[in-house]
Amino acid sequence: MDRFKQGFLEEARELLSELESSLLELDQQPDDPETVGRAFRALHTIKGSGAMFGFEDIAAFAHDLEAVFDRLRKGQLAASADLINLALAAGDQIKTMLDAAAGEGTADPQRGTRILSEIRELAGTPESHQETPAAPPDSPASAPAGTPVEWSIHFRPGPNTILNGTNPLLLLRELRELGSLRIQPDVSAIPRLAEIDPESCYSAWDLLLTTAAGRDAIRDVFIFVEDDCELRIEAAAPETGASAAPAGTAKREAPASAAQGSGGASSIRVAAERLDQLVNLVGELVTVQARLSEISARRDDPDIRAVSEEIDRLTAELRENSMSIRMLPLRNTFERFRRLVHDLGIELHKQVDLVTEGAETELDKTVIDQLNDPLVHLIRNSMDHGIETPEARRAAGKPPAGKIRLRAMHSGAQVLIQVSDDGRGLDAQAVRARAIEQGMIDASAQLSESELFSLILAPGFSTAREVTDVSGRGVGMDVVRRSVETLRGSLEIASQPGQGLTVTLRLPLTLAIIDGLLVRVEDAYFILPLATSLECVELTRQDIQNAHGNHLADVRGETIPYIRLREFFAMETALPEREQMMVVDTEEGHCGLVVDEVLGNHQTVIKNLGRFYRDVQMVSGATILGNGTVALILDPHRLVQHAVHATLQRRPDSRQTRRPPGSLSRPSPQKRI
Repeated sequence: MDRFKQGFLEEARELLSELESSLLELDQQPDDPETVGRAFRALHTIKGSGAMFGFEDIAAFAHDLEAVFDRLRKGQLAASADLINLALAAGDQIKTMLDAAAGEGTADPQRGTRILSEIRELAGTPESHQETPAAPPDSPASAPAGTPVEWSIHFRPGPNTILNGTNPLLLLRELRELGSLRIQPDVSAIPRLAEIDPESCYSAWDLLLTTAAGRDAIRDVFIFVEDDCELRIEAAAPETGASAAPAGTAKREAPASAAQGSGGASSIRVAAERLDQLVNLVGELVTVQARLSEISARRDDPDIRAVSEEIDRLTAELRENSMSIRMLPLRNTFERFRRLVHDLGIELHKQVDLVTEGAETELDKTVIDQLNDPLVHLIRNSMDHGIETPEARRAAGKPPAGKIRLRAMHSGAQVLIQVSDDGRGLDAQAVRARAIEQGMIDASAQLSESELFSLILAPGFSTAREVTDVSGRGVGMDVVRRSVETLRGSLEIASQPGQGLTVTLRLPLTLAIIDGLLVRVEDAYFILPLATSLECVELTRQDIQNAHGNHLADVRGETIPYIRLREFFAMETALPEREQMMVVDTEEGHCGLVVDEVLGNHQTVIKNLGRFYRDVQMVSGATILGNGTVALILDPHRLVQHAVHATLQRRPDSRQTRRPPGSLSRPSPQKRI
C-alpha cells in the first residue's frame, strides 16, 4: 500500500500541474468548455484517488473545489479572475497537503478553510459539501432533482485494476450517490481457486442506475480507470413517469475498452536515481570498451578484433538508448512559468503574456533540473525591469500588454534557450554610469556595448535604484551566470533601447556522454566535441610562412584564424614538420585548433574536474582513455573567446570598440563549411 500511496502522490502532483495549466488558460479564455473540463477532471481524479488511498483530507478539500467547477462546466457560474486566483491558491494548498503527507513540512488547515470559504462565497454556495452527510453504503442516495432516467451500465475492470491500487467497490459506492442503483455481478470469469491471482480482478458488473444526472456525470465516476476497463453506458427504457432517452443515444455511445489480454502499459514510471545509475554504468562500460579497442589494436588477432567491433557496436546502441531515456521535452518546464508570469503580473500591476516556442525541444533531465533557477531570475528581471506599466506602454505607442517569449531550439550538440521581452530594453549609458558609480570600471574606460551589457552579470550589480520584493538586490543575473557556467554553458545578452532585451542560454544536450574527436599534442591528449568540429586540414610550414607570422590560414578560400594548442598550454617543445588543424564552429566564427595529430572519433564519458579547477573555463571536463590516460575535454567556444579577449588586451588599441584586423568574425551562412 505504501508503494501505491507514493504513486498517488506523484500522480497528484502531475494532476496539479495540469490543473494549474488549465486555470491559466482559463484566465485567457474564460468561456472555453474544454479547458473547464480539463480542470474538473484533474480535481475529480485527485478526489477519487485520494479517498481510495486514505488521503481523506485531500479528497474532502478537492471535493468542494470540484463542486464549484461542476457548476462552471454546467454554465451555472462564470470563470471570473477572482475565482481563478482562488482556485490557484486552492491548488497550492493541495500541493502543501501532498508535501505534508510525504513528510515534507506541514499544511495549515485554517488556510484551506479560509480559501474554501472565499470560493463558496464567490460561487454563491455558502454551505460546504463536506457538511452534507454521505449516503450509507447499504441505502441508495436520493436522486438529484430533475427527471430521472434509467441508465444501463456494463463495467468490467481490467486485469490490473486492483494491482494499480483501484478498489472497484468504491466506484460502485460513488455511483450509488447519483441515484437508485441495482447491481448484477458477473462472476463467470472467475477461475478455479488454485488458479486465482489475488492481485487480479475477474468480476464484472451490470448496473441499472436511475438518476437525473447526465451521461458525463456517470462517466466521471470511472474517469481514472476508463483507460483500463471495459465500460458501456447506455440509456435504458425509462421507468413509469420517466421521459424517454433521446433516440440514438446508445448508438452514439462508443464503449471505452481495454484489451483484457495485453496487461501492458505504453509507459512506466521510473525513479530518476535509477536512470542516473544506468547512465553511470553505461559510462563505465564505454570506458571499458575503449580499453578493449586499445588492446585489439595492439594485437593482431582476428577473433579479438571481431569481438571488439561487436561490443563497440552494442555499446554505442546502448549508450544512445540510455541517453534518449533521460531526454525530456522542455514543455513542462516552460508551462511552469505561466503561473510565475500570472502572479508577478498581479503583484506588479502589469499585463504580460507568456509565449513559448520550441517546447518540444528535448534536453537531458539533469540539465532541465538545474535550469529552473536561472529561468526564474530572467523572467522576474523582465517582468520588473523590462516590461513597462500599461500606461507607460501606451505612451510609448505599444500595446498595454507586454510579451515575454520563451524559445528553445537545437544547435548541434547544444540547445539554445532564449528569454526575450518587448519592454524598455537596456540603456548602455545607464549601465555604464551605474558601473562607474559602483567602482566596477574606470570613468575613462572605453567598452563596447556587449562588454557593458556583460557587466549586469557581475555580483551585486543592478540598475534599479529601489529594492523591491521582486528584484533590485543585484543577485539575480549573477545567479544566472553561475548556474549556466555550472552546466558548462554560455550566456549572451542583446538589447535595443525601447524595443526589449534578449538573453540567450547556450547549453549542452547532456552532461554525461558525448561524441568527440581525440587529438594529441606531444604526450598530451585532448577531446574536441564532434558537434562543433567541421573538418581537419593540414598546416604546413609553407602555410605558416605565407601568413607572415600571423595565425591565419586559408581554408577553401576562407581566411580563418587559428590557435596552436601547444602555445596556448605553454608546451615548450619543438614544432613538428607538419601539424593538423581542426576547424571548429564557435560563437565568434570559424576558427582552427592546431594539434600534432587527430587520432579519430571517441565516445567520451565526461568526468568533472572538481572544485579546485572550477575556474578553468576553457576545459569542460575530463575523460579516461582506454590505456588509462586522462584526456581533457576542451570547450571550443570559451577557448576562442579567451584567445580573442587576450588578443584585445595585448593590442594598443584594445580600448577601441572596433575589432582589430585578423580577429575572429562570424561568417555568413553561405560560407559555413
